[in-house]
Amino acid sequence: MADWHTTVTAAALARLLSTARLPDPASRRPAYRTLAGQIRLLVSEGRLPVGARLPAERELALALRLSRTTVATAYEALRTDGYLRSRRGSGSWTALPEGAPPPGDALQPVPPDEQGHTLDLGVAALPAPQPFLGAASSRAVEQLPAYAAGHGHFPTGVPVLREAVARRFTERGLPTTPDQILITIGAMGGLHLVQRALIGRGDRVAVEAPSYAHTLQALRRGDARLVPVPYAWPGGAARQPEWDLPEWRRVLHGAAPKVAYVIPDFHNPTGALVSEEQRRELLAAARAAGTVVLVDETTAELGWGVPDDAALPRPMAALDRSAQVVTVGSAGKLLWGGLRIGWVRAAPALVRRLASERVYSDVGAPVLDQLIAAELLGEPLAAVRAHQLDRMRATADAFARALPAHLPEWRYAAPPGGLVLWVSTGGVSGAALALAGEHGGVRIAAGNRFGSDGAFEHHIRIPLTLPAPAVPAAVERLAALATRAAAGGRWSEAADDSQPLAV
Repeated sequence: MADWHTTVTAAALARLLSTARLPDPASRRPAYRTLAGQIRLLVSEGRLPVGARLPAERELALALRLSRTTVATAYEALRTDGYLRSRRGSGSWTALPEGAPPPGDALQPVPPDEQGHTLDLGVAALPAPQPFLGAASSRAVEQLPAYAAGHGHFPTGVPVLREAVARRFTERGLPTTPDQILITIGAMGGLHLVQRALIGRGDRVAVEAPSYAHTLQALRRGDARLVPVPYAWPGGAARQPEWDLPEWRRVLHGAAPKVAYVIPDFHNPTGALVSEEQRRELLAAARAAGTVVLVDETTAELGWGVPDDAALPRPMAALDRSAQVVTVGSAGKLLWGGLRIGWVRAAPALVRRLASERVYSDVGAPVLDQLIAAELLGEPLAAVRAHQLDRMRATADAFARALPAHLPEWRYAAPPGGLVLWVSTGGVSGAALALAGEHGGVRIAAGNRFGSDGAFEHHIRIPLTLPAPAVPAAVERLAALATRAAAGGRWSEAADDSQPLAV
């Protein structure tokens, strides 16, 4: 009966539990209530899937260094509350109480039936640039019959798009040929392909702290061992952060990670733009350690605060002389997420390997989407970029005025680009804000989602996706939620449980 359930190992659950920060860290409750509350929080946030088979009590007790009685009592509390179901001989698996809504996740799109009454401050994705998308779509449809006579499967990508992506890399200072490009189903599709090819179970992966939440979760689910490397804030929280190179050298030398995952161009979530000098130093340290550098460039074209492209650092792969850099990019942030087009830039041999292995999961991105993306990356690109950057710049300016007016204790370093603001909430729990927002019709991405170890509790990520005129009202709603959260308002059943377990 339960054979279909995803099995979560004790070690994997222990890592997830270390990231489950509850809104009330000052209270003191029995350990079993803390454990039960953390599992409930993971389920309610969607980070622990409904129907996931949990490890046996004895295994989890060993992994957490708790007594078996504590784990058994926590499991029983979860069964009583409807968050766990068990069957003799089949184990225990996560569930939702009768009538409970499905897990909420601020990083997932708001369902269409909720868009009219939910303020989405979670998903960082812009509307399509019109009229450019419509015009490009019309031109792409005219080209489609030439492809329709064949099977429509292009494991490496439609040639015209591979050429367009290679040309854009070359324009940015990184000479690239089409055989170095693999077209994927979104940037996450590219990341998954690279992860399966380069990272084995138990391999160490060095990641920035904070980093992109979905990639961290994908690495965890692949049983990679994350090694967080904190950003340095040399000018304080109000100044842009930079890589802590001494710490990177220590981690690369001491942990010898298989891969280092970085976002050097308008980092998600801090918005930081890493200098070319720092990029060179990190590459040198990675080369000495034998570490592959996986560069996420999904936000590289979003320099709305940079005077001109000449002021931008070159892509990291342009500084690479040993083919140790693999780059993932996307049309989703600049063009439109609905196209579901991403790419990998790597050595031709790795591109061929990825194309050969992907046929077991997909045989290529949709042809029409690729043709539309190729059109947009051509002659219209400069106008499309200006359109999107103007929109983000206006929204960022609106937040720069509204946040100090309504939430003067909140702080953030004004980024030079990117799609988000990384905001310190002045001591208010980001998890508490997110949970309160669920009741108040506001999607909020809590900061602890972007830490590999549950850090950044007093942060939230705000996307620059609202039209500028809508920002003041949105900040007023945030201020009301912050007041409620700071006063200990009602968030969920998990809110009265204790501080996180030390695991």
